[in-house]
Amino acid sequence: HLERAGVHSGDSISVYPAQTVSKKCVETIVKYTESLARALHVIGLINIQFIVYDEEVYVIEVNPRSSRTVPYISKVTGIPLVDLATHTLLGEKIKDLGYGTGLFKKSEYVAVKMPVFSFEKLHDVDVSLGPEMKSTGEVLGVSKSYSEALHKAFVGANIRIKPKSKVIVTVNDHDKDELCELLLKYKDMDLEICATGGTYVKLTQNGIKATRINKINEGLHDILDIIQSGEVSLVINTPTKGRNHNRDGFKIRRHAVERSVTCLTSLDTARAIFESMTTEDGKDFSIINIADIV
Repeated sequence: HLERAGVHSGDSISVYPAQTVSKKCVETIVKYTESLARALHVIGLINIQFIVYDEEVYVIEVNPRSSRTVPYISKVTGIPLVDLATHTLLGEKIKDLGYGTGLFKKSEYVAVKMPVFSFEKLHDVDVSLGPEMKSTGEVLGVSKSYSEALHKAFVGANIRIKPKSKVIVTVNDHDKDELCELLLKYKDMDLEICATGGTYVKLTQNGIKATRINKINEGLHDILDIIQSGEVSLVINTPTKGRNHNRDGFKIRRHAVERSVTCLTSLDTARAIFESMTTEDGKDFSIINIADIV
């Protein structure tokens, strides 16, 4: 998952093969998986969620079932997981099914599964990502490079940031330092950064060029008016105090999605979309025949 723990797996951008997990952690994950499957006497598919933090592997949950990612993994690896699991349930041995045992070799292709949301059709629903799943669909980007696969997935999900457009950033205090690091890394993008109050002050203190805009009801042409102007391609807003519908953050997020402006509540997702915008790979898509993967 591209987003950190705390975002539901169904709402996270999923990447296969994992791009940032060390060999040591992979070996630990395989060891834990085998141990748990044996201890729980699971035959067939098992769904385990892990967290890796400071090179330590933790188990979040274990379920003796399939997951929504299985069809995608089967497609991009050529391994018919459900078919193999059915054979094992009927008493056959994995070693006799033609795919061997242990961790399967990595695919030469990178696949990025992107969640798709329908917030504009769901009134009064907060768009901020959290433990409850909110996505209503998924798209898949496949390439031989991670950056192009990521770019394809964003395009498939209809998330495109227009050059020379405005990006509004207003984040909680905990995220301000990370936001500055992110914007400094991608400072050469042809975008106008707009920020409110404390976020604007933090950006300018760190040498980031930004335009100060008014908060809600802070004066004429406030943040809601700017979103409505059609000049904004992206809003980055991380919640401060829960999901109170009366708070400015909730109103900003709803105002954005109801006007078809991409609204992100995770800096991990923002980092990914900036990376996809700056990659050369995304300018000319390669054509991948799924049959070639198999």
